Amino acid sequence: MTQIFNDHGEAVPVTVIEAGPCYVTQVKTLEQDSYRAVQLGFEEVKPQRLSSGEKGHLAHSDLPTLRHLREFELRDEEIEEGQQVLVDIFEVGDWVDVVGTSKGRGFAGVVKRYGFGGGPKTHGQSDRQRAPGSIGACAYPGRVWKGKRMPGRMGGVRVTAQNLRVELVDPERNLLAVRGSVPGAKGGLLMVKQARKSAELAKQRGE
Repeated sequence: MTQIFNDHGEAVPVTVIEAGPCYVTQVKTLEQDSYRAVQLGFEEVKPQRLSSGEKGHLAHSDLPTLRHLREFELRDEEIEEGQQVLVDIFEVGDWVDVVGTSKGRGFAGVVKRYGFGGGPKTHGQSDRQRAPGSIGACAYPGRVWKGKRMPGRMGGVRVTAQNLRVELVDPERNLLAVRGSVPGAKGGLLMVKQARKSAELAKQRGE
């Protein structure tokens, strides 16, 4: 993360994302696949890093060996296999959703994981300060409900940061700066999509 200054002199916190170059590795159609979608590939690697099936899939369109393949919904745009997708498809002022994997925190207790207040620090307690307390009920239901907030593995899950504004587009270096933070650690893989709750998308859907 860093900050940039807008036209009004305000400091805007942003996250800089390397958004490309991506390649169209497959186009799915209604006639052949029963739905419309486009598969994009990102990050060139050495051929030995891929399996034979992955290399054969990419060689079909004479594409370089790409490490990451992800599928996106395709609406009315005309797009062809082998085509390059660069960061210039975004404009300053667009609203996007950023999907990533959150930082893994390991095994965590309820105080860290859910913000529980813990028990009293006095009255003789010695080892129950960060304990969750009672988890049961009475004769009914006579068990612990599924989904009870308890200690367990924290983080490392798919997270979507919604409605982030594009503040900067740098086509020369394929960099995209969005306002605020995004899921995951530095160097993580992200998917940047049009915001599902944006006014522009609602107009396209006729809502």
